[in-house]
Amino acid sequence: MHIEQLETPVAVVDLDRLTANITRFQAYLDTHGILNRPHIKTHKIPAIAHMQLAAGAVGITCQKLGEAEVMADAGIQDIFLPYNIVGEAKLARLAQLARRCTLSVTADSGVTVQGLDAAMRQAGLVLPVLVEFDSGAKRCGVQSPEEAAQLAQLIAGSAGLRFGGLMTYPSSARAAEFAQATTALLAAEGIATERVSGGGTPQMWQAHSFAGITEHRAGMYLFGDRYTINSGALTLEECAFTVHVTVVSRPTAERGIIDGGSKTFSSDLLGQDGYGLILEYPEARITGLSEEHGTVDFTACARRPAIGERLTVVANHCCPVVNLFNQLVGVRGGVVEVTWPVAARGMLQ
Repeated sequence: MHIEQLETPVAVVDLDRLTANITRFQAYLDTHGILNRPHIKTHKIPAIAHMQLAAGAVGITCQKLGEAEVMADAGIQDIFLPYNIVGEAKLARLAQLARRCTLSVTADSGVTVQGLDAAMRQAGLVLPVLVEFDSGAKRCGVQSPEEAAQLAQLIAGSAGLRFGGLMTYPSSARAAEFAQATTALLAAEGIATERVSGGGTPQMWQAHSFAGITEHRAGMYLFGDRYTINSGALTLEECAFTVHVTVVSRPTAERGIIDGGSKTFSSDLLGQDGYGLILEYPEARITGLSEEHGTVDFTACARRPAIGERLTVVANHCCPVVNLFNQLVGVRGGVVEVTWPVAARGMLQ
């Protein structure tokens, strides 16, 4: 089947670019002796995770327990879950998952550590736990090296847990300094820091410059979007992920309506001008989204599309867009080669 025969809106992956992106970043990390632990929340597809592992990734990163369960079901053995797992039901699921694969998690509070310890002791397991620290994202994470060292000592002293290292997002010079200071505090107490996990696609080509970071977690690098283009991580020509839509209405000379709205593109702007880049009409702006309609302003375009014309859109942020689709279509030279179910779609629990 040719790509033009696919009904729109459809999420499309260029297989040649996908392979090139996976190979290129793996080679960079290998050159600098940094382990690759890609974040699968971007694609949510076991087959693509296996491609990353085959290229040399040491394991994968999942953001939610449900994602990790899907990946374990697909035979992936080394899974990092850098998220605070709390509550009896989730802790019971975590213990079951820990029986099936090599699993590690994070914590940023004594409350989380105590819950993890109780669940693992009850299951008769020992779980590696990394301390998450805040390096500027202002989400989760302890706030000082002293607090990180104290939490690491609590983990190390817990019968059901093992101190597994440090984790942060995003990687930065500040993150490296924080990790080095914490490592020194722990070394003085006889506690080794075996792993320092950093991450972020915008920082991917600078990973080697952050001293002490031993592994890198990136997600968007294999697909690309407007955000990664603007950050300099990928070029437009390297983007492997696009959404194909159709012009279904031209109510005025300047305005067009496409068959992709907020249920196709999400509402992420991420500092972009409009909700996506239309490759055939780069001067156009997707100015608004309702559920099933996208409003496009073609005023700045020298030529304008007719009703029925198909358009190719680079999304602002590929991760939430993928999560809106049941499947992704892989193409090579315009010909469909594979259709992947988005197996971990909607796995928010």
